This record gives sequence, C-alpha cells and structure tokens, in this order.
Amino acid sequence: MSVLAIGSLLGLVSYSFAVAQDRSTLPISAPEFSGKLAPSLDASKSFWPDLIKAPEGAPNVILVLTDDVGFGAASTFGGPVPTPNLDRLARSGAVYNNFHTTAMCSPTRASLLTGRNHHAVGTGALTNVTMGFPGYDGILPLQSATIGRILRDNGFSTAWIGKHHNVPNEETGETGPFTHWPTNLGFEEFYGFLGSESDQFYPVLQHGTNRVAIESRNNEVILDKDFVDHAILWLRRQDAAAPDKPFFLYFAPGTAHAPHQAPPEWITRFKGKFDAGWDKLREGTYQRQLKMGLIPAKTKMTPRPREIPAWDSLSSDQKRLYARYMEVFAAMLTYQDAQFGRLLDELEASGDLDNTLIIFIEGDNGGSAEGGPEGSLNELMTVIGQKDQSFDEQLRNIDKLGGPDTYQVYPAGWTWATNTPFPLYKQIGSHLGGTRNGLVISWPGHIDKLGHLRSQFHHVIDIAPTILEAVKVPQPKLVDGVRQDPFDGMSMSYTFTKPKAKSARKTQYFELLGNRAIYQDGWMASTNPGRMPWQPISSSSPEEFTWSLYHLDTDFAQAHDVAQQYPEKLKTLKKLFDEEARKYDVYPLRADLDAVQSAKLRRPKERRSEYVYRGNDIHIAWSEQPMLLGAFSINVQYSGNGPLNGALLATGSALSGWAFAIEDGFPIVKHSASSASTDQYVIRASRPLSQNKGNVAFRFRPDGPQRFSPGTVSIVANDQVIGSGRIERIGFLTMGPGESFDIGNDTGRLVMSYPKGPAFSGSIDRLLLKLGQ
Repeated sequence: MSVLAIGSLLGLVSYSFAVAQDRSTLPISAPEFSGKLAPSLDASKSFWPDLIKAPEGAPNVILVLTDDVGFGAASTFGGPVPTPNLDRLARSGAVYNNFHTTAMCSPTRASLLTGRNHHAVGTGALTNVTMGFPGYDGILPLQSATIGRILRDNGFSTAWIGKHHNVPNEETGETGPFTHWPTNLGFEEFYGFLGSESDQFYPVLQHGTNRVAIESRNNEVILDKDFVDHAILWLRRQDAAAPDKPFFLYFAPGTAHAPHQAPPEWITRFKGKFDAGWDKLREGTYQRQLKMGLIPAKTKMTPRPREIPAWDSLSSDQKRLYARYMEVFAAMLTYQDAQFGRLLDELEASGDLDNTLIIFIEGDNGGSAEGGPEGSLNELMTVIGQKDQSFDEQLRNIDKLGGPDTYQVYPAGWTWATNTPFPLYKQIGSHLGGTRNGLVISWPGHIDKLGHLRSQFHHVIDIAPTILEAVKVPQPKLVDGVRQDPFDGMSMSYTFTKPKAKSARKTQYFELLGNRAIYQDGWMASTNPGRMPWQPISSSSPEEFTWSLYHLDTDFAQAHDVAQQYPEKLKTLKKLFDEEARKYDVYPLRADLDAVQSAKLRRPKERRSEYVYRGNDIHIAWSEQPMLLGAFSINVQYSGNGPLNGALLATGSALSGWAFAIEDGFPIVKHSASSASTDQYVIRASRPLSQNKGNVAFRFRPDGPQRFSPGTVSIVANDQVIGSGRIERIGFLTMGPGESFDIGNDTGRLVMSYPKGPAFSGSIDRLLLKLGQ
C-alpha cells in the first residue's frame, strides 16, 4: 500500500472517530474499551465506533419547489397549463388547497429549509435587499440548521439541484466565503445557480463551489432539462456507491420565474390557446376548480383589480402580443413538468419510488405581476422602474418571445388569471394571491384516500418538521455545539391518514415589504397594499396601510371584507399580529422595493476608486462588481501572438451591460442601456492594435455630474485617440443577476456578438479600472 493510500486510510479512520464523537444530532454508541492494548498488532482486539446510519426503514425524500407559479396555473389545481406528471403524483398522494408561502422567493426558501418563520432566520425580504436589522440581515443563523444538514448528519445522502437565493451578496463570489452555499448547509452535492433567476439558454451555474463552463451549450438543451439530467445522474451514482443509504434531494428548478423561456416546439403547442384573454381564462379556471372540488362550492371569485384592463378593451395588436406572452409561460411550465416526469420515471426504473416521500410545492409564492399591465421583454428593467422596449418593438419581436434573445415576463392580467380564485399577487404577503400555493405529497403505503383533498391550514415552515417525523429523526438540540432554536413549524403528517382532520395550525402571521396579515382559527386580518409589484415606491408608509378582515372558513377566496361588521375581531387580530411581529423580529417595516434605497440600506462597503486585475477568465459576482457609473477609465496592458479577438472586460448582457473588446485587432466598445434597439451603442476604433504587445485605454467622460449622465467614450492607443463616440443613455444596472463582471471573457448572456468567440485570444497582463476620474 502506498504512503498516499495509507495516509488516506488514516485520515478516513480519524474522520470516522470525529464523526462518532459529534453526537449533537444523533445518539451514537461506541463499544466500551477496557484493559491495555497488546504491544503487537492484534486485529481481533480492534474496535470501531458505529457508522452513522439513518433510522431503520427511513424513506428517501424528494422536496420540489417551483418558482412564481400561482395557485390556478397548473392543471393539478384546475389551471390551464397541462401538468400531467404533477397530476400523476397527485393521484398517488394527497392534494392540499390551504397551504401557504411567504409571498416572495428568499423568505419562502429560508422558511422551507429551516422550519422557522422567515424573519426569525434573517430573511424578512430578498437576500439581495438586506437591511441592518435582525429580521432582515439575510444571514441564516447557526442556531437554525437546515433540513439538509440534519438529514446528512443522520445518515442521508444529500443533494441540492437548482436555485439558491439565500446567499448574502458578500458571499456570492468564486473565492468565498462559502458559508451559506449549499455545500456548507448540509448538502453534499450542489448543482445550480445563485440568486433570484437564471436564463434558461445562457445560465451561469455552480457545481459545488466551482463555476460551470457553459460556452459550448446547445440552445436546444435548456436549463430545466439540464437540472433533471444532473439529478438523475446523482441518483444513479448515489445508488451505485451506497444503495442502502437513503437520499434527500432538494430540487428547485427556478421555473416559472422570469425570464419565461421554452423550446420553440413547446411554445407552438399553445398557439391560439389564450386568444380569449385573461378574463375568460380566470372564469374557466374557476369553473374547473369547482368541478374538481378544489374550492368550496360557495366560493366567490374576487374581481379583476382596477390596474388591469379588461381583455375586451385591448386593441387587436395588444391581444396578439399578450396572448403570445401567455403561450410562452404555459410552454415553460409544462416543459418543466415533463422534466419532472423524467425524474419520476427514473425512480420507478430504479425501484425507489415505493420508498420515497415526495413533497411538491407548486410555487414559492403566487404568480408574479412584476411585468406590469403590459409585460416586458426585459423583466428586470420593469422591476427597477426603467423603460425598455416600446410596445411597437415588442410586437415586431413577437416571434422571438420565449427564445434566447428575450428575457420576458408576462402582463399582470395573466398573473391574476393564474392566481384564481384569489386576489393580488407575489410580493403582497397580506393576500392569498401572494401566499396560497398548491401542494402535493406522495408516499406510497403511508397516505390514505389517494388523490383526495386536504384543506387544513398549513404554512411552508411546516415542511421540515413533516420530513423529520416521516424519517423518524428528532430535531437536534445542538449542531456544531450551537444550541438550536425550536422549529416554528409543526408536522403535517396527521393529514396523511386523516384527510378531514381539523387543522393543527391555529395561528400564522405574514409580512412582506410592509404587507401584513395574521391568521387565527379561520379568520384573517390583512393590510391593503400601498403599491403594486411593478411599482418600486409605495404611495403610503406601512403604518398608514388600511386593514381588512376576512372569515376564511366561509370565504375561501378572501373576497368579502367584514371589518365593518366585526370591528372588535379586527382589533384583536391586529394586536395579535403586533405580538407575533415583536416575537419574530418583523419590525421595522419597509414598503418600497426601490433599487437606490436598497443600495443605501445594504451592508456598507468601502469605496474604491481603483481596481487592478491580472490574467484572463476572472469573474466578479454581479452583486459585488464595480459600477460603471459616472466617469471611468480602463487601461489594459496585453500581449499576444497573432490577431487579437474577444472581450477584455464585459459586464451584464445585451439587456443592459458594457463590453470592451477587440475584433480582428480593432478595439470596440458596446453599451446596452436596455434591450431596446434605440439603446444600443457601438464605438469602433479606426485602426488596429499591435498583435504582440501593447496598451489600450477606454475612457468615458459624462456630460455632467449626474450619476446617469450621457457622455463620450474615447479609445486611446499610444497616447492617440483612435476612436470615439457618444452614449446617450446609461443603463441603470447591468442585467441580470446571474451575470458577472468578466475579465478576458464574456460569460452567460453576451453583451455583444463576438465573431471569433468571447474569450480573449491574447493575455491580459494588467487591467486598471479607475472610477470617478
């Protein structure tokens, strides 16, 4: 045996002892040893501590969480989008129509993973818009170990495939710290993306903590398929290496968050399916829900919000464009369902399906209305309140919708329709259109009355306790020596065999961006929002929001405000909300989702005026990149051996971004202020650079001191200006969150077309970026 092999063996033995001595999550017994060891080796005298094993008979667990899918979108819940594989799961399990999320991405995911209320784990809002207050710092605390960590420490193989939107901005870089990446949250395998969303065609992914190269991706194989491919491969490897070891797979594909994208042949399937519009679509969904018994017979559907136009009031061109938006959304969701079906097929083929608990949450919040009444081909610009393509340009690009050249989100009318029968949308945590999501749980042999409805009131914090009860693992008191906070959630497993049982959960608070609600024993008190999701600034402060009262036991869809009839009840519930808010660090309240305000509230960073980079293929995380606003200069010392091509520096994408590149030896600058054709600026040098070694500089001089002032770009070589041009609009932010600030390359969605590819063909010896010069 080699020295390396012996060292590895000794390391494994040491690790086994270390694991055995960490009894914080599972009582582990080691054989008692007494007496003295013999001076010579005697294998019969050796002793080993017990290996960590899952409880006898523990099932595998798959937890699925989709994104921005309203209650009434999928066919499983009466919606217009066919989801035959979720239907298939529902027939073999239990369907829940009274399950709740937090109304937004990061908070729901924090609660799902930890079993605690979102403010209690520092995630009162998006991880990207943190504030220096206990409920909003965006940091999952050590006293709230994730369900992945608990299961891993109790003998499960663990994997996380898909979206992770609970990493603080400061930890998103490729050099760490990786404290809140999945591999440090209890998941042995991670393959996915960080942040709010990902391009289906040009994703920037991480495997473990390493960036995944995607330059050679085929546009026909998009992200949803890639995720299931990886999940299946992991399951097969896990089965090969440890067939007797149960697994926990957390699968969070990111569909159907914007950008709405799908293979073209799947989009074609829905051509003409939504020409009747959102009013009739909502009515049709409502009727199906009644027929399927998904909603009580006396449910009254809530009216269309005044901000959304009636379909019949639209022009023929508006109807044509908006219907296409919905066709793409439907294609994306049904394509994702088909990929989930492949995962079910794999479980059947392996024989694991009969011993697997599958929990499928259709949406981390209600449908997203962040595209506004008109929708957008550049969702992020709408979210931050910036103009992008005009209606006429969108109409000209109608055949591109859903493809690799768009980054779209549908009009809010479709959101309202796919949230049937509830009012309002994602972000509005006070109303069921933001918080009520469909849930399906399947566990062969453990659920009675398959396919039947469960209507107990439950919340996303109840999922982790449900899993632990199913696998017979207690919540640990200590993890890594840190005393654990108790779960805020409770197990739902009583509903498996008692579909008509009374709800065990009696009380639950909701708060998201100032929108608040409190549920108790069938009643819900809710504030009324000061802004719509596509509006960054609230018309009033949270303290000024009015309150409404609903008796959900008799008003399933939250349609009848009875505050006038029961003023004392409302007063009691408002007091209860205040008690819960103080208990869980809900205060202070914030109503706006403004990018400038968010930047001011985040963790302070030391201002820098200079950045130096050496070498090619360097990537800075989107949230941590230098901002090219106001005056700046970029000075590049390079060397090469032949014609020069590729990006020297690129940030963002063609949706909004900068590229400083060389094309056949000629320097070039490209700036996209938005995806609109009128916001594309290209400045080319008049002569080429030296092929061997040289220096080139790019300088932007704004017309005035304003942060987004237009200005002039100059390209300089050998102290001579070899190119210049105007940029009349500066992009507010580079797009999108999955992009990075790249040196010597342009990864993800490209800022510009590179005839010879985005990777720089030479070497960057030194790149000096100066801001404010």
